[in-house]
Amino acid sequence: MGAAAALAGWLGRRSTVIAVLLAAAALAWAVTAALALGGMGAPGMPATMGLSVVPFLGVWVLMMAAMMLPAVAPVAALYLRSLGASRPGRVAGFLGGYLLVWAAAGVPAYLLAGAASQLAAGQPRTAQALAVATFVAVAVYQVSPLKRVCLRNCRSPLGQFLRYAQVTGPVRDLRVGVHHGLYCLGCCWALFVALMAVGLMNLVAMAALSGLVALEKLWSHGVAASRLVAVGALAVAVLLAVRPELAQALWTGSMTSPMPTDMPSM
Repeated sequence: MGAAAALAGWLGRRSTVIAVLLAAAALAWAVTAALALGGMGAPGMPATMGLSVVPFLGVWVLMMAAMMLPAVAPVAALYLRSLGASRPGRVAGFLGGYLLVWAAAGVPAYLLAGAASQLAAGQPRTAQALAVATFVAVAVYQVSPLKRVCLRNCRSPLGQFLRYAQVTGPVRDLRVGVHHGLYCLGCCWALFVALMAVGLMNLVAMAALSGLVALEKLWSHGVAASRLVAVGALAVAVLLAVRPELAQALWTGSMTSPMPTDMPSM
């Protein structure tokens, strides 16, 4: 009876953690959608959404919460199990460390988005080269050894949690969250570079990317899914190489038609 009661209690706590995080993700999605529909996702918006670095980081963290919390919710529940007790404050510390990693990643993301937008603006050939290079890089990274290591640790994090079993101190949970967040960043950074190229506030692309992340981390065939993403990214790179007008729409947020080679004389 005691074991059954303990199991029932853990299942209840696990379900509560997952439900709370999914609700938080839904709220983040609602706010993100409101911002996108309010103008940040409008055609012609640059990759930085026209924001300075601090507001950009705020929107970036909001988007990371929307897209990543559903995939990390089971991991947070597993961390609760590893603690052996109902300690929501400690789970909050873990999530704080996890989001801290993504907040820090927003700084190079902002710099990359700004630099790429400036290079591509008004330069069709440069825009095409950047777009093709972006998706080739995604394809290559998806099948790289580093991607495999990071994905393996994201999919099976219990061993990492056990490493911290003997660690004490007020920032233990923050450290665990940062540790897992770094693996998650290593697993997903290339996908988010592709999202920046398409448009950070592109809600369809965001939803697709969130689904891909969840498949890679939670599906039993997640490793195969990551390889299919590589094939898809390579196909997009080929398409952009032969359709320069599509490439111009990336990074700059604006699409221009290719200039005809033969202009009628006036």
